[in-house]
Amino acid sequence: MNATIMIDANGRFEGYASLFGKIDQGGDVVMPGAFAKSLKKRPARQIRMLFQHDPKEPIGRWLDVWETDIGLKVRGELTATVPRADALAALIEHGSIDGLSIGFRTVRAARAQAAKPRRLLDVDLWEISIVTFPMLGSARIQPPKLARQLRRASQLFASNT
Repeated sequence: MNATIMIDANGRFEGYASLFGKIDQGGDVVMPGAFAKSLKKRPARQIRMLFQHDPKEPIGRWLDVWETDIGLKVRGELTATVPRADALAALIEHGSIDGLSIGFRTVRAARAQAAKPRRLLDVDLWEISIVTFPMLGSARIQPPKLARQLRRASQLFASNT
């Protein structure tokens, strides 16, 4: 597979739906462990894959959703017979759309001061969408080679701290 291709022939792709310690456009920062309880009670197959957070637009299924030291890693598969999913597969392959965004309910959050970002400590994850404009700009579908590089960089960072 070419490193620039982000989706395989079966409509499978991977990426990070959320990254820990990064401030999103809404002023939230997801903290490590925030998804742990939710993922224990709701496995990947029960987390919906939507387009643009629209519940009328299911487009596939999540095969794996888990926390790494970087953030919320996902591996998904578009449903080939759904017209929107077919179009998204082409757009992802072309590099025209690659955003990921989480749909959740806040269970526990904290804010050090009113002007500081809200730290999300525990969230109930309901869905993860493929989106045009993610709230967290770095939450993206990634080429497999880039995902491996991110993992290695994260491991090096962890071993040096």
